[in-house]
Amino acid sequence: MKIVISPAKSLDFESKLPTTKYTEPEFLNEAEKLNAALQKKTPKKLSTLMGISNKLAELNWERNQQFKTPFTPENARPAVYAFNGDVYNGLDAYTIPSEKLEALQEKLRILSGLYGMLKPLDLIQPYRLEMGTKLRIGHKKNLYDFWKKKVTAKLNDELEEGELFLNLASNEYFGAVDGKKLKTPVITPVFKDWKNDKLKVISFFAKKARGSMVRYIIDTNATTVEDIKGFNYDGYAFSEEHSVKENELVFVR
Repeated sequence: MKIVISPAKSLDFESKLPTTKYTEPEFLNEAEKLNAALQKKTPKKLSTLMGISNKLAELNWERNQQFKTPFTPENARPAVYAFNGDVYNGLDAYTIPSEKLEALQEKLRILSGLYGMLKPLDLIQPYRLEMGTKLRIGHKKNLYDFWKKKVTAKLNDELEEGELFLNLASNEYFGAVDGKKLKTPVITPVFKDWKNDKLKVISFFAKKARGSMVRYIIDTNATTVEDIKGFNYDGYAFSEEHSVKENELVFVR
């Protein structure tokens, strides 16, 4: 099984790491190229490009200037312990037993505007570059143009024929994958909550549930679609009734 998730804007480079294991990003050369383009932009231009405050623009200008290779445990941090948003609260990687890390490393991939695609233990340095950012790189008009062929080809390299592929990323990030060119069908879980007598996707809860589903898969050694349907964390349950679209699994609570 392969699972893709989104990164997070919030980062944690302070908490004590539960492991000394790490790996190198597959697309570090490409990340260097993107960062070189970002380094040329003033804080004011970063603010406009990314739609962020002047304070955040200053912070990310500093990050861009400080980007340095090679990555080491002294100047970088494994991605799954660096991202700190709702998805990662659901995953709660810090409490995954060490004997399960190999399974996490084998199954999970994190899509990224700067790094393209990351394994959980791949080292990263602090950055902000959302996939939807309209950053032109040479003849590539944006990050989707820059990443789609590379990321899709790498996923196909890793996928076995017929291997289960689970999309737990946001639309913004899954746009960097050409689903039609993957060698296996894409299964997309959707998480809905009852609110005012209507079933709705509530962003905060859905993000956390995506991380919780990754954790469920690692905890239970889930390997099949039927295993996935057994997901019951945070009060969610699979709904056959509401799963009307092909390759879409709807979980409700």
